[in-house]
Amino acid sequence: MEGTEQTDVLIIGGGPGGIQCTNTIKHYSPETKVTVLRPETHSMVYCAIPYAIEGLFPIDRTFKKDGLITGVGGILVRQKAVQVDLKNKVVTIEDGSQIKFDKLLIATGASPFVPPVPGSDLERIFTVKTEDDTRAIIKAVEEGKQKSDTGTPKAVVVGAGAIGIEQALAYRAHGFETHLVEMMPYPLPQLLDEDMAGPIIDELKDAGVILHLGISLKALHGEKYVGDVDLSDGSTIELKEGRDFVVFGIGMRPDIDLFRDTGLKIEKDGIVVDEHMRTSITHVWAVGDCVHFKSGIDGKPIGGKLATNAVPMAKVAARDMLGLSARYKGYFNGAATVVGKLRVGGTGFSERIAKARGYEVFVTYGETTARFPMMPDPGLVRIKLIFEKGTKRLLGGQVLATEAVAERVDLLTLSVQHEFTAQDLAELSYSAQPWQSHLPARNAIVEAATKAVDMELYTDQPEPVEPGAA
Repeated sequence: MEGTEQTDVLIIGGGPGGIQCTNTIKHYSPETKVTVLRPETHSMVYCAIPYAIEGLFPIDRTFKKDGLITGVGGILVRQKAVQVDLKNKVVTIEDGSQIKFDKLLIATGASPFVPPVPGSDLERIFTVKTEDDTRAIIKAVEEGKQKSDTGTPKAVVVGAGAIGIEQALAYRAHGFETHLVEMMPYPLPQLLDEDMAGPIIDELKDAGVILHLGISLKALHGEKYVGDVDLSDGSTIELKEGRDFVVFGIGMRPDIDLFRDTGLKIEKDGIVVDEHMRTSITHVWAVGDCVHFKSGIDGKPIGGKLATNAVPMAKVAARDMLGLSARYKGYFNGAATVVGKLRVGGTGFSERIAKARGYEVFVTYGETTARFPMMPDPGLVRIKLIFEKGTKRLLGGQVLATEAVAERVDLLTLSVQHEFTAQDLAELSYSAQPWQSHLPARNAIVEAATKAVDMELYTDQPEPVEPGAA
């Protein structure tokens, strides 16, 4: 670009939020000029990165097509914003040119967090988010395999959330000795409670992942490349410098440094927005990982760094820019992942998080086979439901199965969104088919909800059924 351009809507960020906002505006108002600033060469499907690293497909299969923006009439500018003047409605980009705007959407996302432990600046320490990150890790994997004559290559993954687990399993698929370090006593602590995590632990162990649970990273050593890894329990994971590597997957921080001195109201975890995605400045909106927002359950601030949150937020922001009615009620954080042969998901508050946020809760469980019991490999579906005491309102749910769980998670998310009670879920009308469900007589969600309805009949809360007992 040269000189100064003018646009109706300027979007900073070309990820899920920026793409969706462009599409929504162009759908309702094709004549509105929308310009998207995206510094990256490609926008990526972030959730697919671990599987590209595993080698299931080339990295370019994770790239989103620029046509998602340009194909609907949006203008894509591959430049980085370096200065923002919200009062005068102008953004300066890295080539020195400027873009004036009437309305601005901030969709800058977030970047992986690396804790300030000794040695965190050594080489062959990676995070997982960008194309450059992904290519660097793929290169490190290949280098490690090429140096296998010096011993089995090793990878240390810090953080046992979905990103960390998916990374760990990818390195195991390449034959690496893989260590997974998690400060909580069980994996997937933001998705599950500890009483649902046993099969996940077993699956990781069966895959050959070496677990360090309830343990934190203390220090990293090495001359140029990362070497030994010291843990809080006094143990050390010995790495060979230049062959082995460390990957962090312990959380994200909003990319908002550009906006800190612009007059926007900002909290530690992002730009403050209301239910219309409006910021504290009237002509500025923000969506996705860069915002500070609330839970849809209790209305209090909570993290929600998921593409499945960014997309509906962007729809709301786009409609609001055009004067159309729209609001985003809050995060419910339905999510799912895969751990070996298991599919796992959760939504709303876990039992641990609900208690931490002041709720008195009780929980129930349901378990069936995933298919009719006489079918080949009938598998299992295990459900945990978290209810508020007194009202028996559903606050959250967790699903563990040998088949896909996303649809069950979505059903539970809808139930939490609409404040379903145990009675509502117990009355669920469901389908049944030999390959896709248990027998018509039983449904794991209905089973768990019915226990909640009849809780006064129990002297103790029912315990989860052991896998294979259904």
